[in-house]
Amino acid sequence: MTTEIVPTGQIERRIVVIRGQKVILDADLAALYGVTTKRLNEQVKRNAARFPGDFAFELTDAEAAILRSQNATSSGTHGGRRYRPNVFTEHGAVMAASVLNTPRAVEISVYVVRAFIRLREALATHAEIAHKVAALERKMEDHDAAIGDLIEIVQRLTEPPAPGPQRRIGFNVDREEDPRT
Repeated sequence: MTTEIVPTGQIERRIVVIRGQKVILDADLAALYGVTTKRLNEQVKRNAARFPGDFAFELTDAEAAILRSQNATSSGTHGGRRYRPNVFTEHGAVMAASVLNTPRAVEISVYVVRAFIRLREALATHAEIAHKVAALERKMEDHDAAIGDLIEIVQRLTEPPAPGPQRRIGFNVDREEDPRT
């Protein structure tokens, strides 16, 4: 039995969705890799060609503000970050481990990739379940319509017939038209 250095669940909690991509903040990735955020970002700048836009990108001011409010981090005016954070996709996290080239970064990158994979699988499962629920809802709507039609038919059959002209029952002789007279 192998023990994880950093539980995958702990890494998964650090992964967020920004611009429709699952990413991890530079500060979180640096902490996992055992380096400072400054060192991580220095290596990314020195190796910019290895980090295209689908591997890593800088957050906008609005995105950074949203993350700051969600994570309750300090603002730049109170000793916090004074620049916008970078975020890394799954491939960017692996590339960051390769440019850092520390044993811990290489080892932890495996766990980071596993965390991204588990999240991708979970999302796929949720999408499949959502598809099945939608199909069931469509079936229920069809069944509801059919049941409504049946109830309407049964109600029409149980209503008394509308009154019409009444015919007299039995043998009726109209005296005025009797040919024997």
